[in-house]
This record gives sequence, C-alpha cells and structure tokens, in this order.
Amino acid sequence: MDAPILVINCGSSSLKYALIPAVSGQPRLSGIAERLGSDRAILRLRNLQGEKTTIELPGASHGEALKAILDNLGSCRPIAIGHRVVHGGERFTQATLIDQDVVQDIRETTTLAPLHNPANLEGITATQELFPGLPQVAVFDTAFHQTLPEHAYRYAIPAELYECHGIRRYGFHGSSHAYVAERLSILSAQGRGGWIIAHLGNGASATAIWQGQSIDTSMGMTPLEGLVMGTRSGDIDPGILLHLMHQCGWSSHDIDQLLNQRSGLLGLSGLTNDMRELEQSAAEGHAGAKLAIDVFCYRLAKSIAGLSCALPMLHGLAFTGGIGENSPLIRARTLTYLTHLGVHLSPNSNGELPRGMEGRIDVGRGLELWVIPTDEEGYIAVQTRHLLDNMSDTQASRHPQEVPA
Repeated sequence: MDAPILVINCGSSSLKYALIPAVSGQPRLSGIAERLGSDRAILRLRNLQGEKTTIELPGASHGEALKAILDNLGSCRPIAIGHRVVHGGERFTQATLIDQDVVQDIRETTTLAPLHNPANLEGITATQELFPGLPQVAVFDTAFHQTLPEHAYRYAIPAELYECHGIRRYGFHGSSHAYVAERLSILSAQGRGGWIIAHLGNGASATAIWQGQSIDTSMGMTPLEGLVMGTRSGDIDPGILLHLMHQCGWSSHDIDQLLNQRSGLLGLSGLTNDMRELEQSAAEGHAGAKLAIDVFCYRLAKSIAGLSCALPMLHGLAFTGGIGENSPLIRARTLTYLTHLGVHLSPNSNGELPRGMEGRIDVGRGLELWVIPTDEEGYIAVQTRHLLDNMSDTQASRHPQEVPA
C-alpha cells in the first residue's frame, strides 16, 4: 500500500478509521468501534484481504478504541493523517493543517459541538503522540455548508448576536453530504441537479443540494438542531427549556444532558438509541420503540418536504449513513409521507438492495430514490491529499529548481 492516508472519524458514540491508498479502488484497512462508553463497546476490523475480526472493548472511551485501532495497523504506516472535525465555526472553511493554534481553536468550539469536538480532539492528541512529526489535517463538517445563502443561515434574532458572537446556522455531516452529492452527479442522468440527501445515523441531518452545493440543511449552530437523532432531541420549542429552568429549577447542565444525552430515540423509546434494536422491539410489540420509529420517520419526512422549498427543482432523494443505508423499514416509512412530491417506492428494490451497495429504489418514474453508502473517510483522504499537494506546489513555486541553459 503506497503512500496511504490514515483517516480518523470520531462520532459521538463511534470511531471509524480507514487507511486509504493513493490509488483509488485498492483495498483499504478499515474498521469501526461502536457503542463506545457502554459495556457493549466493540471494535470491528477489516484487513486488506477483506477478513473481519471483532474485538470486545467493554467500557472503552474514544481514546482507548483509537489505541486498539492503531495497534492493529501492523506494518502499514501512513504518510499523513486526516481527521474529521465536526465544528469549525466561522474560521475554518476548508481543510487545514493542524498545529497547536488550530487545536486551541477547535477546543474553543467545543461548546458548539459538545458530543463531537472533544472526541475529535482525542483522536488528534492520540495520533500526534503515536506519530510525532507526521502531517495531520483537519477536515471540517461545517465547511461544505459555507455556500448557504444568508436567508438560510441567519436566525431571526438581533443582528448583533451574529455580528459579535457568530450565532448562525452552520450545518454538519459536510463530508458525507459532499461525497453523496458527487456520487449522484455521476450515477444519475440528472447530474448536478436538485437533490435532498438524508444522512441517518446516531446523528442525523438532511441537506438540500443544488448544482453540487449545499443551499440549506437541517442542522444549525450546533448538531442539536433538526431531525430526531439517537440521543439528541432535534428541534424543540425553546419555551420548554425556559419552563424547565423557571418552573422546575433545572440548570443549564441538566438541560444540556437532557437534549444531547437523554432524548431522541433513546428518550422516546425508553430503551435504546440503536435503531436495529428498536426495529426488533417494535416488531415484538413494544409501544415505546414503535413511537420512536414513528416520530423519527415523520420528522424526517417533514424536514425533507421543507427543504424542497430551497430548490429550484427537485430531482430526487438519497439515503445514506448507518440507518439510511441499512434500514428498508425507515426508508419506506418515511417515504409514505412524501407521495405528494411524486415519490414511487419500489418495495422489492428497497427490501432487496444488498447491504453496502448503492442503487435506485424507485419504480422508474417520479423522483429518483437512491441509497448511497457514504464514504466520509475517502472524502477526507482526498481533501487531505489535495492540501498536502497544494502545499508542495506552493513550496516548489517559491523555490524553483534551476534549469540548465
């Protein structure tokens, strides 16, 4: 494996990694640590031959999972490391070489992404210790959404809160939405038209894409706004929070924990934030699991319908992320609310699409409906390599080699 890039993608309860080769299509080392922080935490590894191994990591943190991943790289060593960083604020609008100033700036945005940026920083710190001197690059979720028009990113609050404190909508899951948008431009005859992409996992967001650019998205200043998620509430009446503070004596910490850790699928079901388990429990008659699925799908459909207003023309929808790629039930249930948009789902195509495969699930008329497995790691590797190549080109232009006469 020549000149690979190691990509670290720390989510709120997971940690994905991939060692991406320089030549597209070559096999990659990859894996994911799931359910981190719980007694069921596991690490799934995939070697270059495609063989899979599972390691139990009960109670493991992001840092502990990362150490186990790096221990399993063997003799494969990267030339650089690309990190997914969730929130870049207004400073970071593109991939950035990491130094101590960048680390400090990422740390200062932790309050905007309390479930993610601390995990991202753990990955950066651990790899800096294990690979001192190796170039490390941050690729920010928020960067892809810098194309939002002002009427989409501004909140209806006094202007000075934006001008002085940067309070605005930023959007997230940028690497995933950018990758899927690029795949749609290749796969569909509609090309770089009007699409809505639903990235559904423990974190979930939907984005309206026009001509390859994000023009509106469901997440806001933080990854808390928008859709129902694993443990996050998504949209909620802010008056509820004022009620809890003034009438029930809740602190800001209590509310933070409620909205980010105890709500969403977990809060609705009273069981779990894992959609796989919820689908099984709902099938067995558990009322809370059924309610969680119903609310999740309805709120997703409502968001898709709203985002369609941002597009001059809507050509289709795409599902991605762990739930979007692997749950025919969630796709079908969501699309039942969208028949007025011209949705015609093929039950056979939807139910029979193999896991990990991209494909269309419509009947061939109306809106195109796609399932496209995301490749955030591949996108981050490309961004990392481009940044390093541009740096090399800049240095070469400053110090051109002498050409013999």
